[in-house]
Amino acid sequence: MDERNLSIEEFNELLQQWSGKTIRITKHELRDQDTVYMNLDHIDYSKDTRRMDDYEPMHALHLHGTGRTETDAVSVQPLPSTYYEIPLEDSSQYQFGDNHFSLVTDRGTYTIQLIHY
Repeated sequence: MDERNLSIEEFNELLQQWSGKTIRITKHELRDQDTVYMNLDHIDYSKDTRRMDDYEPMHALHLHGTGRTETDAVSVQPLPSTYYEIPLEDSSQYQFGDNHFSLVTDRGTYTIQLIHY
């Protein structure tokens, strides 16, 4: 599976094309994995210049839509809000390959895939 590195602008431009489609977001952090299925409505970004600590991201990607989250094989919950937030860092890597995006941060890896029904 070949992945190519993208700038944040290229990443945004390609990801915007998935608005109106169903996606799967998989988050890998340390030993934790969560999976979210979402009907992606739109995408935007936030900037928080009033962070309380370093754990709160200065920049974040917001994937807006409705969906559900799977924390394990038997637990399925609706999304707790109308968007899914991915923290962005200056060192974040944006990649695209074989119909999926990878976003690698210091905290973990997020994979965003297009779901075909």
